Amino acid sequence: MNHEFAWDELELLWNANNFGAVHDWLGERWNHLIQSRPAGQEDADALFLQGLAFAALAFHFTQNHNQDGAALLADDALAVLPQFVPVYRGMNVVPVLETLDALRPLLVGLEREADCPMQPFVFNKLKYQAIH
Repeated sequence: MNHEFAWDELELLWNANNFGAVHDWLGERWNHLIQSRPAGQEDADALFLQGLAFAALAFHFTQNHNQDGAALLADDALAVLPQFVPVYRGMNVVPVLETLDALRPLLVGLEREADCPMQPFVFNKLKYQAIH
């Protein structure tokens, strides 16, 4: 599983603040999982990837003047990711949730196309711990 997903590759994209590429990376793997596993969208790995994708889009949207989208996707991520705390398949989920928890209240009351409420945008780094 861990080799299949090359989490270290995801970690590099995430930590470079390249959340558009993160979303694409996660989306490709999520799509493969839901088509190839019997549980489809209910597969735990697929749910985890989807939760990370929600977070990545929230971070991307807030930096690109889409505060409504950022709030919606932050809420979606906060609904999914807590079930995978603290670590899932070697990926530390806590830093992602901490960033979401810091960002979400700042989005309340912002105009849809407002600037990112965090200037500069500060986010916790994604941390992968290889499982041997």
